Amino acid sequence: MKFLFVVQGEGRGHFTQAIAMQDMLVRNGHEVVGVLVGKSNYRELPDFFSKNIHAPIERFYSPNFLPAAKDKRINIWKSVLYNLSKVAVYIRSINFIRKQIKVKKADVVINFYELLVGLTYALHPPKIPYICVAHQYVFLHPDFKFPHGNKVEIEGLKFFTKITCINASKLLALSMHRMEHFPKLNISVVPPLLRKEVMEIQPENGDHIHGYMLNETYARQIVRFHEKFPEILMHFFWDKKDAEETTTMNERLFFHKLNDKLFLKYMAGSKAYATTAGFESVCEAMFLGKPVMMVPTHIEQECNAYDAYLNGAGIIAGSFELDSLLDFIPQYKPNKDFCSWVKQAEWYFMREFDFKTKELWETRLRYSYIFKFT
Repeated sequence: MKFLFVVQGEGRGHFTQAIAMQDMLVRNGHEVVGVLVGKSNYRELPDFFSKNIHAPIERFYSPNFLPAAKDKRINIWKSVLYNLSKVAVYIRSINFIRKQIKVKKADVVINFYELLVGLTYALHPPKIPYICVAHQYVFLHPDFKFPHGNKVEIEGLKFFTKITCINASKLLALSMHRMEHFPKLNISVVPPLLRKEVMEIQPENGDHIHGYMLNETYARQIVRFHEKFPEILMHFFWDKKDAEETTTMNERLFFHKLNDKLFLKYMAGSKAYATTAGFESVCEAMFLGKPVMMVPTHIEQECNAYDAYLNGAGIIAGSFELDSLLDFIPQYKPNKDFCSWVKQAEWYFMREFDFKTKELWETRLRYSYIFKFT
């Protein structure tokens, strides 16, 4: 069958999931005919994605978080107001998505958590069925454990997630642990989608701390920590615009522009990982047996961090002062059940896609969407 991907352009996780899904589908005889990627004025398309997706890439403007201000934490409400001011732009994007679905002649659309796909199928439903793939859909599962905190923000996150999958035929919820499917909302719980490079690389016990910053304002905290512990070797990655491939702060502290091969190399050879709690990289660290310190910047990452904490990934912190990570490293124990769960991903996904003919598969999906916007 022919698949069209639509990928939310925020962060790194949805890109790596799309690459892993493409490889899985191709191995099983399917084809990805195109990839539509959301963009904004604050994010660039990572080079690793362009190089590893073997299908034409088209861009469209889509809602995104505004970069964090001096307080480091993303302001959700400012982001909401900013995106509301761009409604006319996003309407054009919805029309673009609908046109591309028709032009690409795909049998199925796979949505990697792009809000405008849900709105496309709400306002102008194409005849082509679509499936949603993301870890955020596990937030709609009644057994998911949320952190104690702002219930308004949690409900807002669930509301946003529901919009991304209006009239979806199926929700594939990526989860750090096994959970029962939830047929009432057509949710199937599946393992995280890790790239084959992560599955194949051999981890080592290195001497450096590895890290990823979604926002460059965290760099000052890292520099301040390094001034206290100058003997610690540190390799951090960011997606700062116009940054050099590697910025050498001193002989023991390096900031690298996001490069997925280099990122994975330093991950595999690290002694610990510090991050803003994006789902994908936390799962990679767990699979490679690396203790993690998570610094959430918004409610979704708080949920990711709490879930990872419950699954033994590591600790949650309020800043990139890494003292607590150094204390945690000797206590860390890898989660072997998680590794076993991840290795079954292809079986779970192909089971969801297992129909003998395109006609049967399309019919099943088109009339199975029981998830409505409520």
